[in-house]
Amino acid sequence: MLPIDLTSLVAVVLGISIVLIPVIGLTARYALSPTVEAFAKLFETKGNDEAIRILERRMELQEQEIALLSQTIRSLTEAREFERQLGAPSGGAADPSASGSA
Repeated sequence: MLPIDLTSLVAVVLGISIVLIPVIGLTARYALSPTVEAFAKLFETKGNDEAIRILERRMELQEQEIALLSQTIRSLTEAREFERQLGAPSGGAADPSASGSA
């Protein structure tokens, strides 16, 4: 009925596929390997850049925290010095209890 014998056509296609599939696979492996390596290197570099950005952000936050701690320590030191000066007896006429007992 058909001008082409379907069984012969399927047999020829399968026979050619047995040889061509491994050849195509090896060709693709060697031809695409530089491209795959380039993509892998690109994504690895992109990941490193992102990691560097994250580390830079963390360092910036730590520097801000250190600056805040330094400011807090300075304020506490000034407050302690102020309280020490308030509690220390002053000399001369400024002390009303000393002038009343003399």
